[in-house]
Amino acid sequence: MTGNGLVLTAVAILLGAVLLNPRLVKWPFWQATVTPLASIIGSGFLVAGPILAHAAGRHAWLAMLGLCALAYLFGDALRHNIRHVEPLLASRHRSGISATVRGLERASELALSLAYFVSVAYYLNLFAAFGLRIEGIIDPFWIRVAATASIAAVGAVGALGGLTGLERVEIGAVGLKLSLIGGLFAALAVTTAAALAGGSFGWPELPHAYGLHELTLLLGLVILVQGFETSRYLGSKYDAEVRVRSMRWAQGIATAIYLVFILLITPYFTDGLPQQGGETAIIDMLRPVSLAVAPALIIAALASQLSAAVADMNGAGGLLTEIFGRRLKVRIGNLITALVAIAITWSANIYEIIAYASKAFVAYYALQSAQAFLSAWRQRRFLQAAFFLAAMAIALAIILFATPVTV
Repeated sequence: MTGNGLVLTAVAILLGAVLLNPRLVKWPFWQATVTPLASIIGSGFLVAGPILAHAAGRHAWLAMLGLCALAYLFGDALRHNIRHVEPLLASRHRSGISATVRGLERASELALSLAYFVSVAYYLNLFAAFGLRIEGIIDPFWIRVAATASIAAVGAVGALGGLTGLERVEIGAVGLKLSLIGGLFAALAVTTAAALAGGSFGWPELPHAYGLHELTLLLGLVILVQGFETSRYLGSKYDAEVRVRSMRWAQGIATAIYLVFILLITPYFTDGLPQQGGETAIIDMLRPVSLAVAPALIIAALASQLSAAVADMNGAGGLLTEIFGRRLKVRIGNLITALVAIAITWSANIYEIIAYASKAFVAYYALQSAQAFLSAWRQRRFLQAAFFLAAMAIALAIILFATPVTV
């Protein structure tokens, strides 16, 4: 094993000992933070580098910062709703205002359930792509076959009511993933320091989209920083203040991880996305750092995609149950989610799925921003209302104008 490989392994083991420590694992605030954090830095972390290299070149870190700032704006709308709208929903008042609140909330739930359909396809397509990469298979057909089998398996477990047990792996999977990410950062930092000392450090000038086309591509990448909304639906276990603080912490940690990662890997950016295997392009991009990078990334990918897909499928089943007034069982909702995800898998490539998922989640953010705008306006918090109105306008622009990355 090379020096970088030893650094990666040693740091990953050290971080694993900290992040998987039973005292931390059982800390309620960390548990509340892990759920949104797991989703934010799940699949997005794996594809952000190659896609942003293609879309923004050496300015990828600025694009990433913009996406994180936009996500924080949407998150602020959700945090407002946790504090101010949830009590209205719980009060069951029959006034016109409460009817509007309930209507927007029901529409939000419907939009989020549709987003979950797409995200399950997204997560398990990446799961299949990274799993097959172990055998060197990058053919899109076989990735779809493997993704279909994975979706069907998770859907079958969900239909039989066994997802609760699978969800227990989430905290362990997040600890493992963060440990491997920390090890990767350490290896990249050592390599960067050596390049700076030797005078060979540099960021490549790559051709990429410019102007309006670049903007529409970036608007389609909101899913890279999606996931913070899960805090909104943890009310049965955590109070409002814990969910607000843990969501803010999750977004802050994720932003720091994303920016450090993009800055460290920019010297390894390559020209364009490959025609095949683009989902796993990060492995080839970072292969010069160490041979240990590939297995570390594959392990992190498999852990994160499976846990995220399980969580989203369970979320979709639960939301469908709420939307249909509990006339639809969660098990049937999980089965419907699996069938729709399989249909999406065979009708779109991974980059189209990313754009569709972004739009689906952004529709939810638009509705939640509208909810927050009306709430802030009623409270005469006009500056805050203006920010929420801007968030809603940006969300609508994304839905209308975002375009998928093409190879």
